[in-house]
Amino acid sequence: MDETIEIRNVIELEHVSKDYGDFKLDDVSFTVPEGSVCGFIGQNGAGKTTTINLILDVIRRDSGEVRVFGENVDENSAGLREDIGVVFDEMGFHEFMTGKDINIMMKNIYKNWDEEAFFGYLKQFALPAKKKCGAFSRGMRMKLQIAVALSHHAKLLVMDEPTSGLDPIVRNEMVNIFRDFVVEEDHTILLSSHITGDLEKLADEVVFIDGGRIVLAGNKDEMLEKHGILKCKKAEVEKISKSLIVSAEVGSFGAEVMVNDRKAAQKLYPDMVIEPAALEQIMIFYVNKRQSRREVRS
Repeated sequence: MDETIEIRNVIELEHVSKDYGDFKLDDVSFTVPEGSVCGFIGQNGAGKTTTINLILDVIRRDSGEVRVFGENVDENSAGLREDIGVVFDEMGFHEFMTGKDINIMMKNIYKNWDEEAFFGYLKQFALPAKKKCGAFSRGMRMKLQIAVALSHHAKLLVMDEPTSGLDPIVRNEMVNIFRDFVVEEDHTILLSSHITGDLEKLADEVVFIDGGRIVLAGNKDEMLEKHGILKCKKAEVEKISKSLIVSAEVGSFGAEVMVNDRKAAQKLYPDMVIEPAALEQIMIFYVNKRQSRREVRS
């Protein structure tokens, strides 16, 4: 008899909204399965940071439900933080603090703080324990935040643009750190980034937000397999089924059309070239779709 393995969702958002007047997070729903790396993508201002702040209970939602480890965040946010490691774009420590100072502070914040693990990570990441973190490079500051996040035995890492502004060598090193973290099955990552190349290497799941709304959510490989770039002559765009078109970039002589079902497009248009799409291309074409609709309405 086959045993059904139930997949547990570590993060669950159901119909979540937050209205700031000039920007609205609108009816956002998605899940992050346990043991996965979920890439949270979108252009700057799309709503990624607002969503993360709602998950962490930093701000309150106007409507909807947010659950982490199966619990509503506003009912047990203090308890949930013990199992959540957070890494933001900006370092959250005073610049005069050293690694030793941070260790003393964290002992009084986290019940599960592991001093030995923390200094072990500092050594692994080549971070001097006695040097003021204000003198650290951007890459060193991000590694320091990761060291802190890992040293209270977090099961979930929530990161907002952790690789932004870093050189490719440091970014690759950090991707490897994240990969090591999720080797353990109960470890999960929600990684917000607009650097889609890093997520193509690392992510299992992808959630794409644009203009405060979820555009796509699901398995990364399936998303990449499904979409494609169809290249054709300018005059041939009208021949392509509108149900397949996400949006098109039309030049003086040729056109590139993002299709949402590559296999169907290949059957319908065997004489046209259809190439695989990267995450960055998918993001750009869907953003262009929303912007073109807005221009038509205005």
